[in-house]
Amino acid sequence: MKGRTDAPLDRGCLVGISFFILGLGTLLPWNFFMTASLYFQSRLSTVESGNGTEVVLEQNYFNNWMTLLSQLPLLLFTLLNSFLYQRISEMIRIGGSLVFILLLFILTAALVKVPMEGNLFFSVTLATVWFINSFGAVLQGSLFGLVGLLPQKYSTIFMSGQGLAGTFAAIAMLLAIASDADSETAALGYFITPCVGTVVTLCSYLLLPRLDFAQYYLKKSSKYEAGTTDELLQECTTENGKLNGHANGSVPSSTTKDSSPDDIEVESSLDGTRQAFLPQEQVERKQAKASVKEVFKKIWVMAFCVTFVFTVTLSVFPAVTADVRTSFPGKWERFFISVCCFLMFNINDWLGRTITTFIRWPRKESRLFPVLVVCRVVFIPLLMLCNVQPRSFLPVYFPNDAVFTAIMVVFSLSSGYFVCLSMSYAPQLVEPKDAETAGALMTFFLALGLSLGAALSFPLRTLV
Repeated sequence: MKGRTDAPLDRGCLVGISFFILGLGTLLPWNFFMTASLYFQSRLSTVESGNGTEVVLEQNYFNNWMTLLSQLPLLLFTLLNSFLYQRISEMIRIGGSLVFILLLFILTAALVKVPMEGNLFFSVTLATVWFINSFGAVLQGSLFGLVGLLPQKYSTIFMSGQGLAGTFAAIAMLLAIASDADSETAALGYFITPCVGTVVTLCSYLLLPRLDFAQYYLKKSSKYEAGTTDELLQECTTENGKLNGHANGSVPSSTTKDSSPDDIEVESSLDGTRQAFLPQEQVERKQAKASVKEVFKKIWVMAFCVTFVFTVTLSVFPAVTADVRTSFPGKWERFFISVCCFLMFNINDWLGRTITTFIRWPRKESRLFPVLVVCRVVFIPLLMLCNVQPRSFLPVYFPNDAVFTAIMVVFSLSSGYFVCLSMSYAPQLVEPKDAETAGALMTFFLALGLSLGAALSFPLRTLV
C-alpha cells in the first residue's frame, strides 16, 4: 500500500524560517525588558525629596518585580488562552497580540525622551511589563498550538527561535553601550530594535496563508481537505486489513472476503472516481480526542520536568545573576553584566535547544531524565555564592569572573537542553490526535515554572 504523496514541499524553507522568526518574536518583549535592567535602574537611581535633597531608591528588588510581573500574566493568560482558543479567531489572537506588543514597544521607546519622576516611571514601566507580557502569553500559547500541527522538527525550529531572542536582545544592548551616542539616544535605538523585530514577526505570520506547505498541515486550505476521509480509511486498513486504499483517494472495485456492506461502502462520485466511506461510529472513534486528564496522565513527567527547569532558572536569573559584580572594575564593568550574564545565558540557552536537533539523551522513557532535571537545583547556591552585590548574609566564595561565567555556561546550556527535550518529548507520549492538547498542557506548565521561579527569586535574593 502506498502512502500519501500529495504533501507539498517547504520550498526555500520559508515555513521553517517563518516559524523561527515567530519563535524569536514571542520572547522579544521579555528579553528586551530584562536585558535593559541597567537602563531602568539608572532612571530609578535617585528622586528628589521634599526638602530638595536626593534620596536613593531601593533597587535591590527591581529585577524581582520585573521578573514576577512578566511571568504572572504569562501564567494567567496562558490559562485564559485555552478558553480564547475556541471563542476568538487565530488571526485576532496572534495578529492582534503582535499589534499591541508593537504599540507598547513604541510607547517604551517614546518614554526614553520623556523626563518622569522616579516613582511614576517605576509604575509605568511595570504596567507596561504586565500588559506586554499578557499579550505575549496569548501569542506564545496560540503559536505553540499552531506549530504543534506541523511535523516535529518545526517545534524545534520554533523553540530555537525563542532561544535566540535573548541573544538578539543582549547584542542590541551591547551595541547600545558601545556606541558613542549619549545614554538617551542609545536607549532609544535599543527600544526601536524590537519595534522592527515585531513588524518582521507580524509579516512572517501573514506570509503563512500563502505557503502551501503550511496550509496543508494547518488545514486552512480546502485544497487538502478532500483527503481526510481517505486518510482515516487508510488507518483503518492498516488496523483491520479489510481494504487497500490508494494515494489518489480511489479504492479497488472489490473487497476482501472479510468485508461487509456495513463496514465499507464504495460509490462512484460525479467525477468518475470511486469514493470509500467509513461507518460513522468508526470515524468518530478515530477523530475523538482524549480528555485533558487522560493526556496529563501520559505526560506528567515531562510537565514536571519543564516546570522544575524553569523554576530553578527563573529563581536566580536575572534576579540574582544581574547583581553580580566584576572583580575587574573599569571600562569592563560597563559590559560585564551584558556579556557574562545576559549574552552568555542566551547564547548557551539557544545552543542547548539547538543541540536537541542532533542529540536526544536521555530518552523520554528513561528515569534518568527527571533525575538530571532535579540535579539542576545545585545551580541556585552556586550562583548565590558568586560576587552578588549588595549582600547581607552569605559569603562570597566565587569572586572571580571566570568562575561565574563557567557556572552560567553550564546553567544556561542545561536549561535550554532540558526545556526543549521536555517540550518535544511530550507530544510523542500521546496519540497524534492528542498532540495539540499535550502541547497546550506543556505550555501551561512552562508558564507555571516561570511564575514559581519568579516568586522564589524574592526570598533567594533576600538570603544573599
